[in-house]
Amino acid sequence: MVNEDIWIPILITILAGLSTGIGSVASLFIKDFRHSYLSVTLGFSAGVMIYVSFVELLGNSIEDVGFVWANLGFFGGIAFMFLIDRIVPHNYFEEQVESASENSRLMDAGVFTAVGIAIHNFPEGMGVLFSSISDLSLGIPLAVAIAIHNIPEGIAVSMPIYYATKSRKTAFLYSFFSGVAEPLGAIIGFFILRPFLNDFVLAITLAAVGGIMVFISFDELLPLSFDTGEEHLAIVGSVVGMAVMAVSLSLI
Repeated sequence: MVNEDIWIPILITILAGLSTGIGSVASLFIKDFRHSYLSVTLGFSAGVMIYVSFVELLGNSIEDVGFVWANLGFFGGIAFMFLIDRIVPHNYFEEQVESASENSRLMDAGVFTAVGIAIHNFPEGMGVLFSSISDLSLGIPLAVAIAIHNIPEGIAVSMPIYYATKSRKTAFLYSFFSGVAEPLGAIIGFFILRPFLNDFVLAITLAAVGGIMVFISFDELLPLSFDTGEEHLAIVGSVVGMAVMAVSLSLI
């Protein structure tokens, strides 16, 4: 049955979401970001999420509820995330500031990115929370992967706002609150589903989480890691992420 003590999973989800603040702080003090580091870390994050999604989330769901139900949940998660992505485009700083030459346009770019990230963070937070409720050894590495990819999101929000306002505090707060959406979405989702949450529903939910994570990896993390011009490093990071997850799961 579902573990009633959700405080540890909630704490893990909060830490993953608020890692946007790390990117926000970094963007204010580091002027020369290494694209190679970004490619490796985003690739690593994608590798962890893809491996966990197929091997653990979808795999365990198939064992618990059968092939058909598990895959319905998995592809339902992909469709859900695709719908969100179509309704609210998820753009990074580099994609917006090229045409922004004035402070007001920079501010608009940062605010728009913050809103987009906040909405996208809702299902991500649910993924971390429900994975942690099911198994902390599964939720923790997934939270780490989410945290890694939240760092450039913090940069994406804070940099244009900082250049527009010249205020470190304003830039940090926008970035911080975009990350708050992650645990907030997780908690809202949990209390909506809690009356219906049993082993069957949890298994379907975890399969859907797997679909969400796969979509994020293929639609967001890998393309962004390739955009830096370090495609091979991104692939290496992905393989290393998968290998790290394989080793960690074998030791648990």
